[in-house]
Amino acid sequence: MRPSTTRLLNILVPVKRAVDYAVKIRVNPQQTGVDLNVKHSMNPFDEIAIEEAVRIRERLPKGSEPVTITALTIGPPKSVETLRTALAMGADAAFHVELPETAPAPEPLGVAKAVQAIIEKQQNSVDMVILGKQSIDDDLGQTGQMLAGLLDWGQATYASKVDLDLDQKNAVITREIDGGLEQVCVKFPLIVTTDLRLNEPRYASLPNIMKAKKKPVTKLTPADLGVSFKPQMEVIKVTEPPKRVGGTKVESVDELVEKLKAAGFTAVS
Repeated sequence: MRPSTTRLLNILVPVKRAVDYAVKIRVNPQQTGVDLNVKHSMNPFDEIAIEEAVRIRERLPKGSEPVTITALTIGPPKSVETLRTALAMGADAAFHVELPETAPAPEPLGVAKAVQAIIEKQQNSVDMVILGKQSIDDDLGQTGQMLAGLLDWGQATYASKVDLDLDQKNAVITREIDGGLEQVCVKFPLIVTTDLRLNEPRYASLPNIMKAKKKPVTKLTPADLGVSFKPQMEVIKVTEPPKRVGGTKVESVDELVEKLKAAGFTAVS
């Protein structure tokens, strides 16, 4: 189903529970990963995705049929807190693919397959998927592109501006690239991954936080979706980078040259 007079747009926004951006990351004693016994919150790029979905709804003319925004997360029971944040920001409903507390973090391909399965369970009624370009815990930045490949949908990554034309059933996306900015026109249905400068997420108000507690959250399991989150990669060892050694001030160029020679640097002619 595509945008129509009875339902303008159905937006799906996958979000992730990640270690809070303000937490100092430490390697766990087993050196298998980072210490997860710290504060968690919604991945900042996913907050931008939720905010953009809400702004798309707010930009439509008054009297228009409402845009449906559905949040989705994959993770342990505590991940429902991340969904409640998304609902408080403006999402209408949510899906929670629940994993055991001790399960390893799902990899991008597994996540993409799970999102694909949910879209197919909704009889392909989703018009647009907006998600963060990457998660700050692993920085892989692959899920959106993999999802577009699995669904055979158009994609616009690293979006810094999103303009929709519902009459023409397409979106004009401004992307951030190495050389500056690039504009692409993508037809519905499409995948958009958000960059940092797309918007500044709002803080959820207390009334909206209270309303979020009553919004529906549908729980699913990997078996319900027919997907597996068994890791395809094995982490051998995680170590902290070596500590930086303090610099030394020199009084003259000659002293600098002597120190460079002592450190093993030689002049190149």
